[in-house]
Amino acid sequence: MSISNSTYQLASPTSGVSARGPIDRKELVRRHNVRQQALDARSPVSVGNGEFAFTMDLTGLQSLPDSYPVGARDELPPGTLLGTQAQWGWHATPPAQAYELSGSTVLYDSPRGPVPYVDMAGGIVNDRETGTSPAETWLRANPHRLDLGRIGFRLVDAGEDRSLSEGDVDDAEQTLDLWTGTVTSRFTLAGHPVTVMTACHPERDELGIRVESPGLQGRLAITIDFPYGSEAWHDAADWTSPDSHTTTLGDPAASGLHAGSTAWTAHRELDASRYQVVITGRGLTVLQTGQHRLRISPNPGSSGSQGVMDLAVAFVSAGEGDCVPRGATGAALAVARPGAGTAAGTAVVLSGTARPAAGSSVAAASEAYWPGFWLSGGAIELAATDDPRAKELERRIVLSQYLTAINCSGSLPPQETGLVCNSWRGRFHLEMHWWHAAHFAHWNRVEHLLPSLRWYSTVLEGARQTARAQGFDGVRWPKQVGPDGRESPSPIGTFLVWQQPHPIHLAELAYRANPSREVLEEFAEIVFESAAFMASFAHRTPRGFELGPPLIPAQESYGSIRASVTNPTFELAYWQWALRVAAAWRDRLGLEPVQAWQEVAGHLVKPRVLDGSYAAIDVEPFTIRTDHPSMLCALGVLPETDLIDKETMRATLASVLADWDWDSTWGWDYPVMAMTAARLEDPEAAVNALLLGAGKNTVLANGHNRQTDSLPVYLPGNGGLLAAAALMAAGWDGGPERNAPGFPAGWTVAWEGLVAAP
Repeated sequence: MSISNSTYQLASPTSGVSARGPIDRKELVRRHNVRQQALDARSPVSVGNGEFAFTMDLTGLQSLPDSYPVGARDELPPGTLLGTQAQWGWHATPPAQAYELSGSTVLYDSPRGPVPYVDMAGGIVNDRETGTSPAETWLRANPHRLDLGRIGFRLVDAGEDRSLSEGDVDDAEQTLDLWTGTVTSRFTLAGHPVTVMTACHPERDELGIRVESPGLQGRLAITIDFPYGSEAWHDAADWTSPDSHTTTLGDPAASGLHAGSTAWTAHRELDASRYQVVITGRGLTVLQTGQHRLRISPNPGSSGSQGVMDLAVAFVSAGEGDCVPRGATGAALAVARPGAGTAAGTAVVLSGTARPAAGSSVAAASEAYWPGFWLSGGAIELAATDDPRAKELERRIVLSQYLTAINCSGSLPPQETGLVCNSWRGRFHLEMHWWHAAHFAHWNRVEHLLPSLRWYSTVLEGARQTARAQGFDGVRWPKQVGPDGRESPSPIGTFLVWQQPHPIHLAELAYRANPSREVLEEFAEIVFESAAFMASFAHRTPRGFELGPPLIPAQESYGSIRASVTNPTFELAYWQWALRVAAAWRDRLGLEPVQAWQEVAGHLVKPRVLDGSYAAIDVEPFTIRTDHPSMLCALGVLPETDLIDKETMRATLASVLADWDWDSTWGWDYPVMAMTAARLEDPEAAVNALLLGAGKNTVLANGHNRQTDSLPVYLPGNGGLLAAAALMAAGWDGGPERNAPGFPAGWTVAWEGLVAAP
């Protein structure tokens, strides 16, 4: 997986009471293997390693993309769920002219006077951008994440090949073996049985594919098709612009790995994006049969002619232009712009023992890696519980660990749909980073959090310039970004502030999992610069320190009144808690305290209370009952603070559960409610919240948290579930001293290796 080079030592595993002894993790994991015997258009499975993922259909490849559509977002053409994506794979369409954010900058009144914010002249109506200028359209859509290539079966007849249809595939059975990270697909094609093994190398962006079909000698081929990059909101592939990019297949060359092994390299160029695709195998012929199509077939007389193809397909960033170096952190990303060298990016995959191997070797690497993943960190077992909800909750917990490992553990904060398909053009949202990654620390797998947390150091200067331009200290983290950290024009995103404390929170969780000076020293600048902004953003009034205006809270329902919003309940509590954590970091490092941080934290205004419950914001309309019930985060996601009264929060939770508009919520809202209920010592409500029967709390057969047709995958829901489950099992500082305090007393909860929440 995308494991850091750090020498950090993880926290010693702890465990809950279990009369049955240690958890049989292999049994726990494998009873939730994903098995499908019919095409489920919403629920394909993926293999991956955090930096790269490949999502497949029922054939084990991507032979039926039209059968796995992503619903159109308003009037957009549909995309597909079957993505091949990498953290490094980005593309920008050449702009008509040099566009700058300054064209969307608007002055907003604030207690300090006029402050510049990147806004948007156009609007977003029914999820559709309207009235945007050419500059805003380009800046929001670029760079966008690439689909690196579609790999699928085709049937060959008289030298011609054709694509498969659903009707061609019979008697299908597919199993994702979570314990080994491999997928086995069996089906009948043209009356003959086919077995396909698909795996991803744990350290390289390389697929292993083994195909067995003795009855299809000479008739079954694998093709790789390459699209152009897409500016569409939800589609990473543009198949309509073949002349805008190039695919060039180089001459085959002996790989040097073993006798009879041959490697072919296809060179891809899309404007400033460049990468290679390396195909390795024995007894194969690889031909370029179209402008952007490669065909892989067995040589006559080879093992493939007897019905076996065993090959590997590796995707390699050139490490220049828009395709950033693989796994880049620190200064590496900052220089990953046009003109940077290419050799280092290629060497990551192809040098020494890291050269691609045949498909069976990739599968062997996966089979060696994944048991170690499952045996590390935490585990929760609910199987001994009679309550029928336990089985479903355990399923969601196990599958969410796999999905976040392959989609959210890489060197960049992930997009909300991970590496499965695009949403918001593949750009990532920093206010969602906590929901993707915080659970890794709770589950004692902090090595999967550290790479994306390190990314913040690459955009410090840009975030510092944003803060300085607005008259603030420290750094103001952007919202919707690509690898370079450049903000996007938006009437909402640039006014959010709840992403500001996230790096402090994530760094503190990393420290709790590994309380070492190394952690403190590595992330001190990120923590301290975040705190400096937060302290300067709060402004003094006769009532105390206040937040905003302008401002939009985590509950984005107040976007239209952003110019007047003040003092959202969650953000006030988050400000106090995070500033005090940052102060604790200075103390741990033996540094002098920063008086301003202590003063702001100690004198923030209290959140507004109406009718015994917390309002969302401090001005009318106070609480709109749509979108996120973010007030609850103030005691749930966060521990107790001076600003929050538990009984008032209990009334707030009851009010939300009574009549919130569930259709407008999002997948992470249910873990929010569960964490709040757990800290209020109402475990029955916590479990009910995690399994609440609402549309956006749907968890599919493959484990993904589906939201809508246009957002069929939503990993913040999976990450939030894991954070909530860990808190409910391992407890929190000052919580009840009993096993699994967030679960009902009648449940049998075995757990081990988790780290208690703050």
